[in-house]
Amino acid sequence: MDDRLKHLMKQLGDAINESLSESEPIGDAIAKIKAHGYDVFLVLEATIGFSKRDAENEDEPAAEPVTAPRRGNESDTQFKINAQDLKFLKSLRIRVE
Repeated sequence: MDDRLKHLMKQLGDAINESLSESEPIGDAIAKIKAHGYDVFLVLEATIGFSKRDAENEDEPAAEPVTAPRRGNESDTQFKINAQDLKFLKSLRIRVE
């Protein structure tokens, strides 16, 4: 892993820590727990993946939006599948048509 990516990963970790420590809802919830006589230990685990884009994937257009109906709701949800999504689904032997 190159030094630039390590630095960027550290920045991301610092940003996540800062946003959690400055979060009013999290602070309020912790204060309520402490008010009831408990100490709070907050440990969060985050899985963050990185994959280097190659020139081959950058030239591929994203797939057309796929419409998936919601259960119990007549409205449709649309989402886009990009080239990396297609590659992953293909590795699981799932075809998107």
